Amino acid sequence: MKKDRAKLALVVSDSLKAQAGSAAMRESHPWVSPEEADVVVVLGGDGFLLHVLHQMLDTNTVKPCYGINLGTVGFMLNRNTSSRTIAERVARAREIEVVPLEMDAITQDGAHHHFFAINEVSLLRETRQSAKLEVSINGKVRMQELAGDGVLVATPAGSTAYNLSANGPILPLGSRLLALTPISPFRPRRWKGAILPESAHVTFRVREAEKRPVAAVADQKEVREVAEVRITSARAHKLTLLFDPGKTLEERIFSEQFTV
Repeated sequence: MKKDRAKLALVVSDSLKAQAGSAAMRESHPWVSPEEADVVVVLGGDGFLLHVLHQMLDTNTVKPCYGINLGTVGFMLNRNTSSRTIAERVARAREIEVVPLEMDAITQDGAHHHFFAINEVSLLRETRQSAKLEVSINGKVRMQELAGDGVLVATPAGSTAYNLSANGPILPLGSRLLALTPISPFRPRRWKGAILPESAHVTFRVREAEKRPVAAVADQKEVREVAEVRITSARAHKLTLLFDPGKTLEERIFSEQFTV
């Protein structure tokens, strides 16, 4: 696909800010439907972009996305300020590859629940009782018991989100690494987590699952009372985000590391 000839679709959040900001843009370009498009232009915030990307993954209709921030943070989006047309912006944009995680969460009744996660998969205690988790990497038990509020596995794209708030490492895009980060660990108290290759297969088994119930969350999708959670990278379902030159997600990840 040549981006200077790309057919563009416009998808807009239902927020008042996004709807108002889309009025002029709707008249500025000969838009096509998302099914016909080569590139999907997304207006809204980070949450809405994640929603659109998840819809693509769920329906196996993955296409490059160029996001414009008409939300709050806009970490994964471009600024809503430019003298260029939308066609020119898309044509000049740099492609960034994002590889999601695939979660297979097995509940206490034996049911399997499969979801993708673009930012992270997190396991969280459901009650006041701390979660107790066995941690295995590539079929080998690496930690018999991690006790605390939970644990998460983050992609490079998601490493500046919940992972960073939990004191996890920021991972460069393209590093093909994952962050394994404990959430308020009680035992071992000083364990800071691990950095894993993207190819790693991570498995968490919940100890004392009935007494200490645990929920698994793949981005916004939650499965409660899990017994085991298996996480792998879904490279076959990789996503493409488009960014203005010099304003890429990679640059923003660098900036986060030098913010005081």
